[in-house]
Amino acid sequence: MLYLLYLYAMSSVALNFRTSKINKDGQHPLYIRIIKNRKTQFISLGIHLKPEEWDEKKNKVKSKHPNSARLNSYIAQKLSEALDISFAMHSKDINTTSSKIKEKLKGKSAGSFTDFFEKHSDWLLANDKISTYLKTKANISKLNQFTNNRKLQFEDIDVEFLKSYELFLSNKLGNSINTIHSSIKIIRKLFNDASREGIIEFSTNPFLRFKIKTEKTTKIYLTEEEIERFEMLELTKGSRLELHRDVFLFACFAAGMRVSDLLQLRWKDFSGTNLNIITQKTREHISVKIPDKALIIIEKYRGSRQPSDLIFPIMKLREDSSTLELYRAISASTAYINKDLKELAKLAKIEAHISMHTSRHTWATRALQKGMRLEYVSKLMGHASIKTTQIYAKIVNSELDKAMEVFND
Repeated sequence: MLYLLYLYAMSSVALNFRTSKINKDGQHPLYIRIIKNRKTQFISLGIHLKPEEWDEKKNKVKSKHPNSARLNSYIAQKLSEALDISFAMHSKDINTTSSKIKEKLKGKSAGSFTDFFEKHSDWLLANDKISTYLKTKANISKLNQFTNNRKLQFEDIDVEFLKSYELFLSNKLGNSINTIHSSIKIIRKLFNDASREGIIEFSTNPFLRFKIKTEKTTKIYLTEEEIERFEMLELTKGSRLELHRDVFLFACFAAGMRVSDLLQLRWKDFSGTNLNIITQKTREHISVKIPDKALIIIEKYRGSRQPSDLIFPIMKLREDSSTLELYRAISASTAYINKDLKELAKLAKIEAHISMHTSRHTWATRALQKGMRLEYVSKLMGHASIKTTQIYAKIVNSELDKAMEVFND
């Protein structure tokens, strides 16, 4: 079936659902057909559909197709591009041919995947997304190891390539399932970006046929009794261990604040009752009322501090430090704290492997156990979506289920 979309001075651009061609799955190809001066050219969109998936009247993929929205968006984009090129070339040369229009349309260079990856990395750095930038650079390095620094084209990356890369990350680099997931997820994002931008055809995206594996992780949190053991530890006053213990407990009591925000807290951010901060990760402004136990901790460090001084004197950092300097200082300090938390856990006879992130899990679980509304917990923790917070609700519900087992004793 042919659906005429544009007609101008003996040239036309149309969609052509070619029922005369059929593949082994019973699908027909979709083309853009260009006619100029009675000469016809077909440009494959790389899309194959069954007759019942194509709406003849509306000229679009039916909603019953699982990727209908994305396919229709892609089709509209390619048609618009064809129309623009056809009109522009006709305006310049009334005798232009359908063949030249096709060449111009297909001449949009995809460039290499390697270059596309590097440009994405440069964009992250330019926009101060340092954490994501450094992770991206690490993933570029892994991919270069796998390919021996070969420059990759988009068409080089197919399902077989992804399967081989997955094995390389697992067997050669010893990456966990979730680490592998993160490494391949960035490749999927770039393919999706390239598809949206019209750089590659939708149907060439290997992630339409390749699923990234992942596994659920257990969120570790401390019980009320374990927190009390941490509090009761007899540590040398003014020692590094005491400071790191206090920072951990402060986060357990004060909304599970991210370590990146805790380490940057300055006295000017503290009103005496509330901490007012712009979170490092989401750049969202939040005000946290400090509960009594957290107030006791914070007052230990007041002394004769200046408003610009850090509340917890862990990092040595200027207020005007660059984003990259800040990120590196936070990473180094967090690693130092986490190392001490292992020692503190042994002293408190806690077997769980804890880190600063454990304090977030601990606060969230305790808050829900004490009856705080889920949306409040989500807001205070700075979650972008309440779905993230619902994980903690499941933990609490699971504990309640276990508690009911007393009736089976």
